[in-house]
Amino acid sequence: MIRVYAAANLDELMRLAAGESILFEVNQAESEDEEHEFEALLAAQERGRVVVTAEVAASDAPVRLQDVAAFHLDIDDSGDLSWFARQELIHVIEIVTAEES
Repeated sequence: MIRVYAAANLDELMRLAAGESILFEVNQAESEDEEHEFEALLAAQERGRVVVTAEVAASDAPVRLQDVAAFHLDIDDSGDLSWFARQELIHVIEIVTAEES
């Protein structure tokens, strides 16, 4: 299994919640070093509001909700990312929906 980081929009989050698999453009860390993983996370954040961290068999594999390790979201425009568990997907969707309204 490899860890990947991908930016997700509201539509993709809704599709994950509905049980669909999503083929994301992903970032991978150069190594398992914490600094490299953080760099991959930040690179994904540059492409979208929500970053999905997932464990998949290959970097080109679709991501299912059960593959998701966490969601990361800047909830107060501070640049700091808040961590949300896979089980909090509906809460993440509510936050993004409220911001887009």
